Amino acid sequence: MILETIEVGACRSYILGCAKTHIAAIIDPEISAVERYRGLASKRGLAIRYAIDTHTHADHFSAAREIARALNAQVVMNHLSAAPFVDLRLDDGDMIMIGDLRLKAMATPGHTADSTCYVLESAEEKHVFTGDTLLIGGTGRTDLPTGDPDRLYQSLFGKLLKLDPATQIHPAHEYKGRTGSTLGEEIASNPRLQKTERAEFVAMMRALDIKAPTHLTEALRVNMSGKKSVAQLLAEASAATPFMSMTELSARLAARQNDLIVLDVRERAQFDAGHLPGATLMPRGQLELRVNDAFPDPTIRIVTICDFGKISTLAAATLRALGYMHAAALDGGMQAWREAGLAVEK
Repeated sequence: MILETIEVGACRSYILGCAKTHIAAIIDPEISAVERYRGLASKRGLAIRYAIDTHTHADHFSAAREIARALNAQVVMNHLSAAPFVDLRLDDGDMIMIGDLRLKAMATPGHTADSTCYVLESAEEKHVFTGDTLLIGGTGRTDLPTGDPDRLYQSLFGKLLKLDPATQIHPAHEYKGRTGSTLGEEIASNPRLQKTERAEFVAMMRALDIKAPTHLTEALRVNMSGKKSVAQLLAEASAATPFMSMTELSARLAARQNDLIVLDVRERAQFDAGHLPGATLMPRGQLELRVNDAFPDPTIRIVTICDFGKISTLAAATLRALGYMHAAALDGGMQAWREAGLAVEK
């Protein structure tokens, strides 16, 4: 068996592979680690057949769909998952084959309605990938959409904790850098598992006051729909457009070269408070509607600018997509331009 743990902040994902057949799965993949998964799979000579999410994540962006597209894998989730892009929907007790490995789905609703643990039993050792159902020293919260403390109690005490105590657990999060644990160790020391009576456990979970995840709304939207996060849009725009440095643009403006347009894509009030010499104002929201009339020559060189360099990057990528192939974005924004002491006019 091949098992690699990948950490991104407090998020953990796993590459599980068969040493004999080199077939593998990635469990709870995170979007920023896609290239790391590719590299590890290549290093190990693995063919990724499955991208598995243990539940609909609310605190990070799943890479399951991207992995499936890039590596011709199948997205695997519980049959209750709302995501329309799932290829293989599993019921409680269903099993998937990863080469010679058998991974069984154990429905464990509570953290979310679609939460599922994946149980691996081999001749040598036993493992369970617990997602957010059971963490090292804790459990998943139940106050987010589709969470239910009563169902989590049943999933833990009625199912998961009845597995062999020697089973090693692999959660989707670890906040204190601990390397591993077993079900037996969690039963003995996990504070939340000491509330063995249903009413006490439910009351404890309902009394928890935990800050909502930073990307809650966006993560749920993206993970349930398979669409893009703002960070993904910005990353794609950055890859689709070149940039011009502040030094280069400042030199061109000083030389009074008439071979480019500085296009300020902020709103009027921001523009009037200070802009680059000779800049043209066209708010980002009006770009597609006004660009044909404003710039009839598609060969003209355009450099976009905004306050921090993000909206201008999106604008430059849009211009390129519309056929303005000499569009670029300023590397930085008005804030950085001012801090560099470069010329500003009102």
